[in-house]
Amino acid sequence: MYNAESISKILKGELLQQTGSSSIEHLLLDSRKLNFPETSLFIPIVSPRRNAHQYMEEMYRKGVSNFLVSDDVNLAQYPKANIIHVKDTMQALHTLVANHRQQFHIPVIGITGSNGKTTVKEWLYQLLEKDYNIVRSPKSYNSQIGVPLSVWQMKPENELAIFEAGISQPGEMVNLEKIIRPNIGIFTNVGEAHDEGFLNVRQKVNEKLVLFMKSELLIYCKDYPILNECVSSFHNTVGKRDKEDSLQLLSWSRKMEADLRIISVDKNQNHTRIDALYKNEPHFIRIPFIDEGSIENAIHCWALMLHLGKDPEVIRQRMESLTNIAMRLELKQGINNCSLINDSYNSDLGSLSIALDFLQQQQQHPTRTLILSDILQSGKSDASLYEEVAHLLKKRGINKLIGIGKNINHQKKTFQLVENLKSQFYNSTDEFIRDFDPQEFQSETILIKGARIFEFERIGKRLEQKAHQTILEINLSAIEHNVKQFQSYLKPDTKMMAMVKAFSYGSGSFEIANLLQFLGVDYLTVAYADEGVDLRRGGITMPIMVMNPEPSTFDAILQCDLEPEIYSMHVLQQFLEEVRVSGKKEFPVHIKLDTGMHRLGFEQKDIAALAEVLTNTDLVKVKSIFSHLAGSEDPKLDALTRKQGKLFGEMSHELQRALGYAVIRHIVNSAGIYRHPDLQLDMVRLGIGMYGVDSSHEIKDLLRNVSTLKTTVAQVKHLKAGETVGYGATWKAKASAAIATVRIGYADGYPRALSHGKGKMLIHGKLAPVAGIIAMDMLMLDITNIPNVEEGDEVIVFGEALPVDDVAKWAGTIPYEILTGISQRVKRVYFQE
Repeated sequence: MYNAESISKILKGELLQQTGSSSIEHLLLDSRKLNFPETSLFIPIVSPRRNAHQYMEEMYRKGVSNFLVSDDVNLAQYPKANIIHVKDTMQALHTLVANHRQQFHIPVIGITGSNGKTTVKEWLYQLLEKDYNIVRSPKSYNSQIGVPLSVWQMKPENELAIFEAGISQPGEMVNLEKIIRPNIGIFTNVGEAHDEGFLNVRQKVNEKLVLFMKSELLIYCKDYPILNECVSSFHNTVGKRDKEDSLQLLSWSRKMEADLRIISVDKNQNHTRIDALYKNEPHFIRIPFIDEGSIENAIHCWALMLHLGKDPEVIRQRMESLTNIAMRLELKQGINNCSLINDSYNSDLGSLSIALDFLQQQQQHPTRTLILSDILQSGKSDASLYEEVAHLLKKRGINKLIGIGKNINHQKKTFQLVENLKSQFYNSTDEFIRDFDPQEFQSETILIKGARIFEFERIGKRLEQKAHQTILEINLSAIEHNVKQFQSYLKPDTKMMAMVKAFSYGSGSFEIANLLQFLGVDYLTVAYADEGVDLRRGGITMPIMVMNPEPSTFDAILQCDLEPEIYSMHVLQQFLEEVRVSGKKEFPVHIKLDTGMHRLGFEQKDIAALAEVLTNTDLVKVKSIFSHLAGSEDPKLDALTRKQGKLFGEMSHELQRALGYAVIRHIVNSAGIYRHPDLQLDMVRLGIGMYGVDSSHEIKDLLRNVSTLKTTVAQVKHLKAGETVGYGATWKAKASAAIATVRIGYADGYPRALSHGKGKMLIHGKLAPVAGIIAMDMLMLDITNIPNVEEGDEVIVFGEALPVDDVAKWAGTIPYEILTGISQRVKRVYFQE
């Protein structure tokens, strides 16, 4: 058991104040994810952009009494708190968890590599959960923060641990090695391109191999030449420590001699048989997958199972039962105006907490519902386990619980004692489905969280709104990555305004705004008042600027606390009159200046008159002064940008001096954030860059793709030479040809200008050109050179492998137009990795 005194000794820190000896069970690094205040240690991490010490007072008010700090603290503000002072809170976190790891003498498996880490980890759990009580990384917790939080989960009842580790720059793995200290290592593979932050692939591989400095066994594939060379060198350097403590290698290969020599890989419909030699004995497995990534991941798992001495027949049975890994939390439209979060493939305390965080992030409905199965293999008594779950639900403000399974049913009294929680219980999924009444679910956010054997996907199908087979997938984790990427360019005191106009560039409304609100963005901006009204109805409480306020919407702006852009004296006088009638005072407004764009805004000659009006009224108060750059992304227009910046400085200073109070000033957009850092001022406006599009192409490789538009094949037709396709018979087969009709047309937002082969889509990873003229609801693709295309196959319209920039170029337009043009009838599916 840990307390403030024992942790202070471990860290050799200074116990500034001790007011009690309460036990510490949980490490809290994110103030938004507080679940157990009484037993949590708050560790404020300091980064270039944010110092989390600013949240100490809030955490103390919410019941946290244990703090690990590196800043100076006014102890009088925390009279009942235990406070430990260290030099660096991140380093202290690593040291504390490394010490915790050393208390356990069980096998620990460490996994690294470019891809497949999470899948290998989860498959090993599936393969070994019957033999061991296993602790493992939640989801893909493999970073400098994720790894310590994973390893801290280790408890005396655990018999095996499986942790994954990822790095983004040199020097990071040495920290993670001390924390994980794996006995057994698995290096999954090597990506073709080196990651940003590394000189080359070889450096990246060598950095990752540091994880196995003290390991007894390393499993790897010899078919990656650089990996094979680096492992050999690594083994010669650190592998022969002494006879009793040497590093053993267990290699596998499909191309050369290895410890596990793959003889054949035979794919048959939805299964793959793999034959191999291990210790000169023939072995084989069958897996329910045919893709190369799954085959590689399965062989890594197979090698470990053989090393552990598992019976070959047991291995075969378990390998054949492997199931897909849910790598993400999906947010979809549900029945009866509900929002549905689907996480129906696993259920444990760690992943439940993560899913509840995502549920709490959603503000669009007042009711939050959890459908939860029995939690299996927890290592806790049912009474203790479900008391902890009940506490989580109370802290997360869950309104309804539907428990499914005999174990949770037996503990229903625990949940019935939770204030304001309505609960009902079923012994099985079948029992719930028999009693299912769709009318019982109305305007609520529903999280489905179930262990695999409960088959909660059957519940998901009943709760999900039936959708057009053309969908736009929005990666919320990618948006978060992109926001943080742009934040990394900002000066410490510079605020960020996020543009969510035009349905968030086609990506959605409250779904995106919820994330941005959760991330702590300072402002949101919409184009028209009705967009802002929708966000308020969706539970968004943060400041929202309206860029195009119309007099007919002034009443809604005032009622919903939206903040209008004022760009002319006429609009200002109209709004002042509306505010006067409403009885409000000092209503926030944003003043738009024209510095050369010549679209909207006050010109330099207007400033004196504008200042006179603003200083002679108490009806409004200026929150910000801003302008638009005409070409911040174009080096050819840098002179114009500098001219605009200079003029904005003069005009805004003149107006600010007249006002006599501090005002936020902002002028740069996404490209301007990194191309013109001198113009960041008090705030920046992040727009298209948040969605992974870089109009300057300077940081494109640092951003992640956010949107993937996909559809399916409706029918495949085989044509003879001379036969035609589509309206106007404009496409004619020159020889025998194959055509795939797909479920998307110009009514879905796919431009008609991409007819006649200008547009292309991906089927089976290959580009198929548009054949003929695009129709309203359908179009045809020429798949003559793409074999085995069948009805129902997935078609990628744009996404990671086919950037929206390419589609825009083919259409003779810009990515903005493609993204904002996606029709509302195309259902959006949001997911968090």
